Amino acid sequence: MDTDMDMVELVYRPTRADILAGVLVRERLRRLHLVRWGLTALFGAGALQTLTAGRPSAVSFVLVAFCAVLVWAMPRLQAHHALRTVAWQGEYRASVGGTGITVDTAHVSLLQRWSVFRGYRETRDHLVLLSRDPNILLVEVLPLRGLPSPEEAERLRALVDRQLPRL
Repeated sequence: MDTDMDMVELVYRPTRADILAGVLVRERLRRLHLVRWGLTALFGAGALQTLTAGRPSAVSFVLVAFCAVLVWAMPRLQAHHALRTVAWQGEYRASVGGTGITVDTAHVSLLQRWSVFRGYRETRDHLVLLSRDPNILLVEVLPLRGLPSPEEAERLRALVDRQLPRL
């Protein structure tokens, strides 16, 4: 059983920035950012080509430029959709301890054991834990703003470091 000394508590409401941090970390680990930027550049070049053609077509330009923006914005659209899925649950209370991470809301209690995660990455404002499955379908984002004090961030990092490797 975890003691209070081995437990770190976070209280927060998920934001689009929290979810976007998780999406971007997952994308980078799977190297999907290279595909996204490549497609964005390809569609952007296509848009420029339609403008410099002998008889530019406004419809072609708008369509190709729209595709470039859509591909570039995909992580933000994913974050927006995920936020709509979880925001209604209100405040999240996460307890990080020796057995794993327990997240409670007014509607759900979830225990995720450490064995479900392959490792974690840290961003400026978040710890992002990534699942073991090949497609990294599960991403747990722990926003550091949810900690009661900035000093707790070191305890949280130490606790997660004991359980998971940095990726």
